[in-house]
Amino acid sequence: MAGAPSNRLGELLIKENLISASQLMKAQEASRSNGGRLSFNLTKLGFIKEADLTNFLSKQFGVPSIDLSSFEVDDEIIALIPQDVAEKHLVIPVNKVGSNLIVAMSDPSNIFAIDDIKFLTGYNIEVVVASEQAIKESIEKYYQSDTMKFSEVMADFEDDDMEIVAGESDLDLAELEKSSEDAPVVKLCNLILMEAIKKGASDIHIEPYEKELRVRYRVDGVLVEQMKPPVKLRNAISSRIKIMSSLDIAERRLPQDGRIKLKYAKGKEMDFRVSVLPTLFGEKIVLRLLDKGNLQLDMTKLGFEEAALKDFKKAIHQPFGMVLVTGPTGSGKTTTLYSALSELNQITENISTAEDPVEFNLLGINQVQMHESIGLNFAAALRSFLRQDPDIIMVGEIRDFETAEISIKAALTGHLVLSTLHTNDAPSTVSRLLNMGIEPFLVASALNAIVAQRLARKICTECKEELKVPVQTLLDIGVNPDIAASMKVHHGKGCSNCSNTGYKGRVALYEVMIMKDELKEFILNGASTAELKREAIRLGMQTLRMSAVNKIRDGITTIEETVRTTASDNS
Repeated sequence: MAGAPSNRLGELLIKENLISASQLMKAQEASRSNGGRLSFNLTKLGFIKEADLTNFLSKQFGVPSIDLSSFEVDDEIIALIPQDVAEKHLVIPVNKVGSNLIVAMSDPSNIFAIDDIKFLTGYNIEVVVASEQAIKESIEKYYQSDTMKFSEVMADFEDDDMEIVAGESDLDLAELEKSSEDAPVVKLCNLILMEAIKKGASDIHIEPYEKELRVRYRVDGVLVEQMKPPVKLRNAISSRIKIMSSLDIAERRLPQDGRIKLKYAKGKEMDFRVSVLPTLFGEKIVLRLLDKGNLQLDMTKLGFEEAALKDFKKAIHQPFGMVLVTGPTGSGKTTTLYSALSELNQITENISTAEDPVEFNLLGINQVQMHESIGLNFAAALRSFLRQDPDIIMVGEIRDFETAEISIKAALTGHLVLSTLHTNDAPSTVSRLLNMGIEPFLVASALNAIVAQRLARKICTECKEELKVPVQTLLDIGVNPDIAASMKVHHGKGCSNCSNTGYKGRVALYEVMIMKDELKEFILNGASTAELKREAIRLGMQTLRMSAVNKIRDGITTIEETVRTTASDNS
C-alpha cells in the first residue's frame, strides 16, 4: 500500500514530462536503498526542483501551495498535532479557522494521514501543499528537540529576575553565583553549546556590548549571528560558563583560560576550550569546539595535491631535521601536525609534544601541557625532552628566539622536530626565523620543509551548479591562459543543506616548500622573500593560490573563496 501513491506520483510526473522514466527508476532505487519518499529522492537527485514539484502537486490535487519559510505558526496551533504524528506523516499544522485545521503536507493524496489527524484533533482538515524539505525544517523549527528552543528558555525569565551590575565594586559574589545556577541561565548556556555542536561550529563567541549581548558561531570559517540574549544576563552567563570550566568567577579583571568536557547523545563527548577576556562592557567569552570524533588524521583526505603530499611525507620521514607548518590561527595547522604524528607514531619511536593547549589526546604520544605561570614554557619543555631520549619532537609554536634556537639545535643533532609559526606563506617563514636572530647557516642546515596552509570553504554538493564567468576573471586570479578558456567553474546556489550559503565543509590549501640545495644557497646568500618564492616556484613548488585554483578546477571551491583565503602570486 505504501508504494502505491508513490508509483502514482511517478506516473503523473512522467505524463507531464517533468521527469523521465529512467529518472523515476533511479529515484525509486534510491528510496529502496537509502529510505525516504519518492518526492524527496527526486528533488535530492536533482531530477525536479522542489518548487516545480510543489506547483505540480498543487495543480494536480486542486489544493493551494504554501511557502513555509515565509510563514510563522503560533505555538498553540503547533500543539494541536504531536511531534511524533507530524514526523510520521510529514505534516505541519499552519492555521485554524473555526472548526477547520489547515495542514501543510508534501503528499496531499495521503488519505490515511488526513484521517489520522482528523480523528486525533477533532477538526476538519484542509490540506495545503509544501515541499518535503520545507516541512522537515518546520518540524525541526517548531517542535522542541533535545535542546530547548531559545524562545522557551527566554520565557522563563522575568524582567525583574536580574539587574545589570553598575560597577564592579558593587558585585555581590554570592548573588552572582546564585543567578548563574538559575534554571533558565543553565538551560540557555546548554542551548548555546548544543546548538553549536548541531550546526557544526568551530567556535562560539559570546560578546557583551553597551546595549546588547550577541552570540555568534563560526561555521566553516565564517562568523554568523545566532541569537541575542537580554543584555541583563551577561554576568550570569559568563559566571555560568566559568563555573562549567572551573574558572574563578570572582576574577573579572584578568583574562582566564579553561576547558569544558560535555557528554551528550549516547555517550558522545565534546571538549570546549574556553577563553575569557575582560572588555569595556563585560567579559567576552570564546569557546573553541574540539571534537575528537571528527579529527581527520588521514593525510590523503586533508586536501594535499598528489605531488605536495609526496613531498610532505618525504620531509616528515627524514631521520632528523625540522618541518614547519605555518598559517594564521584557525587554518588547520594542528590537524596537519597531528596527522603527521599519527603517521609517524610507531612502537619504535619515542614521540614527545609540547602544546599550549593540548587539543586532542593521542595514544602512544607523550603530550605535555604548557604552564607559563610556573615556568613550564616551550623552551623549558624542549630542554627536558632532550634528556628523555626522543626520536620525534613536536613544539606547539615557535614564538621566541630561545624556543627557535633549541628546536634548530635539536633538529641538527639527530631529532625530527615538527612545529608551527605564524607567517603568511612558506618563503616568508625563513625571514621570520632570521628576524628572530637565528643564523642563516643554521636555518639552511636544519629545515627539511616549510608548509603553509589555509582553509577554504567547499561548495555544497546538494546545490552545486556550473557558473559562467569571463575568461579575464580566471586570468586575474592566476589561472594558466592555456586552460582558462576551457576551465569549468562551479558555485553553490544555496539550499537548506548549507543554510543558503552555498558552502558546506572546508578543505585545506597547501604550499609545500622543500628545502632543496638551490634554496639553501639562496638563504646563505641573504636572498629576499620574493627571490626565495620565485626560486621555489621554479623548482616546482605549488603556491597557496595555485592550490586554490586547482580546487576551483576540480569543482571543490569557488573563485570568491580563492580570493578571500589566498594572496595573488604577483603581488
